[in-house]
Amino acid sequence: MKLQRIVSFTTLAISILTLVLVLKRPKPVAPAIPPAIAAASAQSFQEKVNQLAQPKTPGEAESEVRMNSDELSAGLAQAAGLLATPAPMNANGRISSSGPFNVPSNAVPASGAMEFPGAVPNIKDYQVSMDGDILRGQFLTQIAGKDVYLTLAGHLGSKDGYATFDATEVKVGDLSVPASLVNEVLQKKLAEQRDQLKLPNNVKDIKVENGELVFVEK
Repeated sequence: MKLQRIVSFTTLAISILTLVLVLKRPKPVAPAIPPAIAAASAQSFQEKVNQLAQPKTPGEAESEVRMNSDELSAGLAQAAGLLATPAPMNANGRISSSGPFNVPSNAVPASGAMEFPGAVPNIKDYQVSMDGDILRGQFLTQIAGKDVYLTLAGHLGSKDGYATFDATEVKVGDLSVPASLVNEVLQKKLAEQRDQLKLPNNVKDIKVENGELVFVEK
């Protein structure tokens, strides 16, 4: 009887500790970006997306478009509606009074639209960082009515014209979860959203290299 009570108390203690860790805010994966820098990074992100859309001259050598963490974070945050849309700049570097700040309708072929769909519903906060060849994302969402931070890190790549992602780190709140337990579920989810992972027709490969997101153009 005494042993059963000890087991019960231990189970309760572990459950409470797990709940505290899940609800605890983890260490941010990237420092906060000041609004002015975020706006400039979003502008730079847009320019690089437009650069990807430019047709290449026949015979032109293979080229790359690289984005740093600030540019990618700002671009994703803006696409998710978490960053105010800045006014576009004209040729003189001044704010233009007309024209939307978005990807032109003809910028990327419809069969390979460059989209960043929210895989997690009700995202309230979004952070992205890159270190070496690791892409790490952290976002605040709701689980069972509670605000919870999810952190996911791993290797971004491509196969047969589609983006791929293999998780190496998973955290719910401040609680680490074995990536091996999550990867199978993650791969099934990615397979369900395969159409959204198709690379633009003019992009040969996508990867993270030296802390930057790299698009290899055909």
